[in-house]
Amino acid sequence: MQRSSISGLSGRTLVALAFVNFFLADARDGLGPFLDGFLATHGWTPMTLGFIATIGGVLGMITTPLFGAWVDASTHKRMLIILPVILVTAAAVWTLVSPDDFSVFGGQSATAVVGAVVGPALMGLTLGLVGQKAFSRQVSRNEFWNHAGNVVSLAGVYAASTYFGLTGIIALMIVTAVATIVAVLAIDPSKIDDKVARGLGQDDGATAPSGFKVLAGSKGLILLAVTLLVFHFGNAPISRLIAQDFSLQLGTPFRTTAITTGVSQLSMILMALSAPWLIRRFGLGAVFVIALCALPIRGAIAGSFHNFDAIFPIQILDGIGAGLIGIATPIAAERILAGSGRFNVGLAAVMTVQGIGASLSNVVAGWLTKEGGYALAYWVHGGVALIALVIFLYARHSIAPDRKEHPETKAAEA
Repeated sequence: MQRSSISGLSGRTLVALAFVNFFLADARDGLGPFLDGFLATHGWTPMTLGFIATIGGVLGMITTPLFGAWVDASTHKRMLIILPVILVTAAAVWTLVSPDDFSVFGGQSATAVVGAVVGPALMGLTLGLVGQKAFSRQVSRNEFWNHAGNVVSLAGVYAASTYFGLTGIIALMIVTAVATIVAVLAIDPSKIDDKVARGLGQDDGATAPSGFKVLAGSKGLILLAVTLLVFHFGNAPISRLIAQDFSLQLGTPFRTTAITTGVSQLSMILMALSAPWLIRRFGLGAVFVIALCALPIRGAIAGSFHNFDAIFPIQILDGIGAGLIGIATPIAAERILAGSGRFNVGLAAVMTVQGIGASLSNVVAGWLTKEGGYALAYWVHGGVALIALVIFLYARHSIAPDRKEHPETKAAEA
């Protein structure tokens, strides 16, 4: 049965969903932002690190649409989160213990492939639990707990690396992986409406049109994907480059990255709390505009100031830009595809296209850093986001439709 609100869910299920997002913040990405700082202090160059990130991005790009279709068809969405967490954690531990070519390229490639299923699976699980009307609010709640989990994890990594070294970091990763699995298993599977989870309303038929047909015929989804491709081409490398830059300057990769990433995560928490009000008060389109404006300013500051104190405004703007984009994207995709029965594969397609931008940017950023230093890369990638802003302003009504005016959504809610 489709739910119009989350009130019909048990307290256990909602608390479990919160804990899933809290612990998944650390467990879904393995080394995540720490990889570049860790490998940079082991002699890996920005160009090589960009190549590694590109390989991972391409693999994720290839597999994400397949996994989105898998999530749409699956009635075991909890396992589509549990299995990747186990494999990603194992790959991360392997890289930490033995950071050679085989573990780094092999481990990160495996992480990219299996990690690609987590995003669509979590969004499908959320939609299946709360229904279409409450989805926007619950996405913001998910992001709040995700970023809160990141902040706690970063503090844990800082403490673990300070007092216990590499052993403490490995132990922390294993603990968060186990906690994630326990939280996922605490979600009552009978509360997950698999029909609603794929974007079908209560009265929609059991069958749905081809995912390719839906995507090819959706102007709004294509424009959303192109906007995000350009945005992530600009945004993706900046935090990685900052982690490399200051890790080399200060010689403390885990503690330095914990601080820089922690600032952006605290900013993202504020964005997660603000997003529901911003969407209600100003509309989804305004949230996109704020997010897209943050990146050019961020690139200009990063390119102009080179002392460590500059990371605070730089990373706060990352929280505003990437934080709001992370909330607005699944909401926009759900509105565009409401009633189609292909929400997860549609969202996965958008994630794939944005992954193209992120993947290509890593090699470009590595080359720019080699030719002109970190400042040149910051300026170029920050400036690219202006193109994304222009695209969005041109097509904002297609990319971020008002739910009340969207005919497919009206039919789904009728």
